[in-house]
Amino acid sequence: MELTIDVAVLLAVIIVLRLRRRTHARSRNDEKLTVAIVLVFGILIAPTAFGHGVVDVVGQLAQGVTESGSP
Repeated sequence: MELTIDVAVLLAVIIVLRLRRRTHARSRNDEKLTVAIVLVFGILIAPTAFGHGVVDVVGQLAQGVTESGSP
């Protein structure tokens, strides 16, 4: 039996574990590392169907906010 783990799934788990820590317990370097991990995660999921779905949803939300703000 072969076990495979998608890198994006592994990064998602790491992100959740890192963000569960209390804010005041993090150093500046720790926060920079978290940002770097999140950026890599975003790059990995961007070309997938899930990534395209997220972009579509965020685009629709932004368009709705823009339209509701203009008379």
